[in-house]
Amino acid sequence: MVRERRAAREGRRAREFEVFVAGAGGRLLHAAALLTGEPTGDTEAAERLLTAALARTYARWDRLRGEDPYDHTRRTLAALFAHRGHRYRHPRGGLLARLTPQERLVLVLRLYEGVAEEQTAAALGLPVERVRAICTRAVTAMRSAAPRRSAYGTPPSTGTPPAAGRRTATGAAGAGAGTGAEAGTGAEAGIGAEAGTGVAP
Repeated sequence: MVRERRAAREGRRAREFEVFVAGAGGRLLHAAALLTGEPTGDTEAAERLLTAALARTYARWDRLRGEDPYDHTRRTLAALFAHRGHRYRHPRGGLLARLTPQERLVLVLRLYEGVAEEQTAAALGLPVERVRAICTRAVTAMRSAAPRRSAYGTPPSTGTPPAAGRRTATGAAGAGAGTGAEAGTGAEAGIGAEAGTGVAP
């Protein structure tokens, strides 16, 4: 009886996790690729990084207790990248390849994911002013490297491009109802328009 209950619990957890990954995996992989500095279609390092983050989320699935698994995975992804940043000092031509690992991490959290300055600073163990300075430096570097046109082929001043929304399926995974309104429109438009890079997935 105990074994049957355990098997049922494991099956339910696996199904919930699959629903979560199906909905959030694409956006998380794009964020990971921006971090590792890999070009589209060649994201081996990003896939390894994301797999490690997802494995940790799965291991804690039953203990999240209402916590958004997307936010948990994103924090884990950022922490793993920060710890392993030295491995990604020489990226292979990705969109943010000209930036340092720290600049990529701050830019992805602040502009792609729309994480508040204070939260980003707390997650990285940096003063808010330092995060602001890194983000400004990274944006300036990207502006100097690319024409001021969005990924949609129109000048960034014409408006905000469509947002993909960070979660498209949640089911019983507890991923919440977060959409582009939370971290989509401002985030993609932020990097694409403000930095002149256009990284919307």
